[in-house]
Amino acid sequence: MTHLSIIIPAFNEEANIAAVVARTRSVLDGLDVSWTITFVDDGSRDSTVERIRVESVADSRIGCLVLSRNFGKEIAIAAGLSAAKGDAVVIMDADLQHPPETIIDFLAAWRQGAEVVLGQRIDAPDASRRRQLASNMFYPVFRMMAGMSLEAGTVDFVLLDRKAVDALNRFGERSRFTKGLFHWIGFRTVIIPFDCGVRTGGQSSFNFRRLLRFALDGIISFSSWPLRIWSWVGAIVSASSIIYALYFLLRTLIHGADVPGFPSLIVSITFLSGIQLLSLGVIGEYLSRIYDEVKARPLFLIREEIGNSSQPDVNRTDTAA
Repeated sequence: MTHLSIIIPAFNEEANIAAVVARTRSVLDGLDVSWTITFVDDGSRDSTVERIRVESVADSRIGCLVLSRNFGKEIAIAAGLSAAKGDAVVIMDADLQHPPETIIDFLAAWRQGAEVVLGQRIDAPDASRRRQLASNMFYPVFRMMAGMSLEAGTVDFVLLDRKAVDALNRFGERSRFTKGLFHWIGFRTVIIPFDCGVRTGGQSSFNFRRLLRFALDGIISFSSWPLRIWSWVGAIVSASSIIYALYFLLRTLIHGADVPGFPSLIVSITFLSGIQLLSLGVIGEYLSRIYDEVKARPLFLIREEIGNSSQPDVNRTDTAA
């Protein structure tokens, strides 16, 4: 029988654990598969772990990897994938905005040959207009910079074939953009639209600032275009300065010398200083990621395993228990 592993990252989701377990279990019990649900607690400060422990005692198919601290959702997903042993693996959120009923469609597409089945959000009822606008702008910008197309609305609600999971487990990078990695591995992909559910409890930890940072991480992870652009900016500024110098030379030859203006001098200095500092900031973003990679620290640390959670592969250099 096909074994299906469900990976659910959770951070301060105490209000949602019972609901997501009950609803997901009712869907999975109606499928012709064996299954396990593995939560990945990402350093929750509430009673999330205790709620999961209660569910694990009641049903041995439910378990949890408790990370030693908050590593971020992308790393929590990596931890879950390293422990998943199923023939297919589904990643979903704990707040029921990813409706478990969509797993039925995911599984059907997988059985028809798809190796990566991506969920595409049709609507997010609690998303602000500013967040929706930023999301719509991100996809064409990412496509232009990274040279890789991401379908608008695709989220990390996904089913992965065993081959795709094994491929993703080979990645050791720390600044992750998992949504991009799903496309980068290049396996046969199918997109399944779904209606985004209403969050059942608690508040999302992804505010607008964190989402902007996440978008920046995605662009930097898959493109060196932000670095290369400064060569063009430097060339344009240099060409402009040469044209400006020729203009003053001709003006001096025709009209004679005049007293240089103080405002134009200040504007030129501040403009060029701003360009230099901005370019150094972009270089610094890439250098900080290189610094994180060369330290070669474990990608995550596990404080405790609850229930059915399998020990991650000890041969991986980016994990530790």
